[in-house]
This record gives sequence, structure tokens and C-alpha cells, in this order.
Amino acid sequence: MRPRIIVHNAVSLDLKLTGFDVDMELYYGLAAQWKEDATLAGSATILAAPGEAPPETEADLIPPVPVPGDRRAVLVIPDSRGRVRIWHYLRQLPYWRDFIALISESTPRDYIDYLEKRHIKYLVCGKERVDLKTAVERLGSEFNIKTIRVDSGGALITALLEAGLVDEISLLVHPVIAGKESSVSLIHELNKGKIHLKLCKAETLDKGLVWLHYVNASEQGEYSS
Repeated sequence: MRPRIIVHNAVSLDLKLTGFDVDMELYYGLAAQWKEDATLAGSATILAAPGEAPPETEADLIPPVPVPGDRRAVLVIPDSRGRVRIWHYLRQLPYWRDFIALISESTPRDYIDYLEKRHIKYLVCGKERVDLKTAVERLGSEFNIKTIRVDSGGALITALLEAGLVDEISLLVHPVIAGKESSVSLIHELNKGKIHLKLCKAETLDKGLVWLHYVNASEQGEYSS
């Protein structure tokens, strides 16, 4: 049985992810209820995050010491092209206890060497690109991950939907239409047919925000409980 996967995003009325001010406190307050074992983020999302990573030092190559009882999530990033090279900076942030890169057989050897030198765990899943279904199953079986929250843009979300891996969708809808201020959409064009959702919560919050929580009626029952 694979882990349960929840897509949680802050969106505008036109389902854009950028181009408006997000109520981050409320967004992460809602996210905390899932107590995820892993946060799944696309490489583009990580690289687009504001702020510049500091230079790497020799201290960043020292293996981190696990903290007993640390309940923070593991950060998982699909990155078959080997673009994310700021793992040392991610380690300095207080949000995650460990890190896993998802790569493929086509990932450059120099990137694998880079990960190994920095003691970043990785899973090889797929030939040319990361096979998300295999990756998710291995995250469950090899790392005992039961709940994954997706904190990412439309490319990864769309790929997960097409693979039939999304169990729930949570949207914090902001009362704004981003329009041309954003080209980043929640979902790209789906190659898969209709995906039926069941609304399990619709809650009006402060400042005109609305929280919508859906379960995927087409994929129910496939994840581990």
C-alpha cells in the first residue's frame, strides 16, 4: 500500500499559484493538520523560492546527526536532471529533518556524486524521468512514509494526477483574480480523462478566504491507512 498523498495549495479564483499575496500563516496552519511524514516539492518550486542560498562550506559536507524523536517531515524532491544544488541551504532551514532526491537512470553521474558527497539520500526510479508511482511506493516501503503533502507547482501536481496518485486536494482560495500577473497554474493540461472529486469540507475564513477540501473519488482506498 502506498502513502496517502494530499495536494495543498493557496490559489487565486482563476487557480493561479502566484501573482497575489498569500496568507502564509493560514496556509501553513491548515497544512499542519496532516502531520505529514514527507513534503514533496518539485525542483522548479525549490529553485524559484525567494532568497539566495549562501555559499557552501566544508562544514556542509559533514553528515548531520539525527535527532531522536524529531517529528519534522522529510523533504523529497524529484530531480532527474540534477538541477537542485542547494541542499546545504535546505538543511539550514528549520522545516525538515531529512532529505531525499528522486532521480532516474538518466541522471548525470556527477549529480549522484554530488548527492553522495553531501550525504543526501536518493532513490533511482525510472529510466529517463522519475517514475512517480514507483518512487512513492518505495518511500512508503523503505522509509515508512505514510502521508505525503505536496507543496509544489502545476507540473508536479499534474504528473501526480495523471499517475493516479493524488488522494486529496486542499485549496485555500484567495478572493483575487491573478490574471496576467501569473502564468503559474495549479494544474496543467491533463492527458488523463475526468477525475471525479468529492467535496468533504467548504469553510469560509477571515478576509474572504475559502478553504475547499476534496477527496479523489476515483482513487479512494488505494493508499495505506
